[in-house]
Amino acid sequence: MAAWLAAVLVIGAAVEGRTRDRIAARLADSLQADARIVRGDLALVRGRLDLEELAVRRDDLVGRLAITVARIHCELRPLGLALFDRDCTELAVRGTRLEVSTAALFKLKRPKRPPLRADRVVIDDAHLEFSPSAFVPSLGRVAIDIAHAEAGPTIFKTPLSWIFSLRALQATVALASDTTLELSYDHGELRVAGGMFGAAPIALPVALPVAGAADDPAAEMAKLVEFGRDLAQRLLARKAEDWLRSKLSPP
Repeated sequence: MAAWLAAVLVIGAAVEGRTRDRIAARLADSLQADARIVRGDLALVRGRLDLEELAVRRDDLVGRLAITVARIHCELRPLGLALFDRDCTELAVRGTRLEVSTAALFKLKRPKRPPLRADRVVIDDAHLEFSPSAFVPSLGRVAIDIAHAEAGPTIFKTPLSWIFSLRALQATVALASDTTLELSYDHGELRVAGGMFGAAPIALPVALPVAGAADDPAAEMAKLVEFGRDLAQRLLARKAEDWLRSKLSPP
């Protein structure tokens, strides 16, 4: 055992740079973009991988995709088992900034390398910004600030794949119409407040879409867009129902 742990220490020090470059290459391949990671620290005995200053860029005729992440922490199998199983048991992401100009950016070819996987995902301090033409043009620009989110097992075919296994969410959505909505999600229930919905939250049971094993990035994004449209219609219908009920109720 002592010899194995000593070997794992040596291997970890030797492959840390290669691991960082391999992860950047997998991201670049998945998103057909340029990707780099400035710093990293791999601890195979303790079972963790820390990455800092991830940057992904794509700016071409299709559109613009920009992602920066301040810090990524990946819990790995300890005692060198990560040499054989490289998936994250927990992936914690902090300080994400994402900008998308068009949904066509996710009409990607199937990547050669397998996508990143995690058993549990935790996201803190994330800002996601979608240009008017990105997904739902009628909404105009959409900016989402995520204070905290938790998700279950995730295969990262796109930066939004974690939504399919969402478990908890605290976020703010800003629309081009100067409308700000407060969102929370927990145990299958979405609560929305602000804007036309008023200060009292509207609660709505939500069934998340299911990501299929054969889905490519474009198929996943199509499911998320359809889910967003259906959710908006249900929220508006619920608001109208509450308004009508208040008018018909006896004084």
